[in-house]
Amino acid sequence: MPDQDDVRRLALALPDVEESTGAFGFSVAGKGFVWLWRERVDPKKKKVANPEVVVLPVADLGEKEALIASVPGVFTEPHYNGYKAVLVRLPEVALDELAELVTDAWRAIAPPALRARLD
Repeated sequence: MPDQDDVRRLALALPDVEESTGAFGFSVAGKGFVWLWRERVDPKKKKVANPEVVVLPVADLGEKEALIASVPGVFTEPHYNGYKAVLVRLPEVALDELAELVTDAWRAIAPPALRARLD
């Protein structure tokens, strides 16, 4: 069962990734590509970070729908409707699936020159 340490290891293995100094998250070229999902647990209180769910950008809405339909643990919620990102429940994905999802999220955000370095 993957956890935040696995996400950190996978993200930092990619070119030019920086880890956030505040909340859990990672960026490339100044743009976030992994962060914790903030959910509203109590309607009267602010949203709180869920340590078992990460948000990952995707290339387009078609990819988003395909992932939701095909990968257990990948989902969305109303706040992300129309937004090119998926939510991933870490306890429900295999480590190899998570590695692919994190790498694809990096690719969706990284500039072409950096993507070329990975290829």
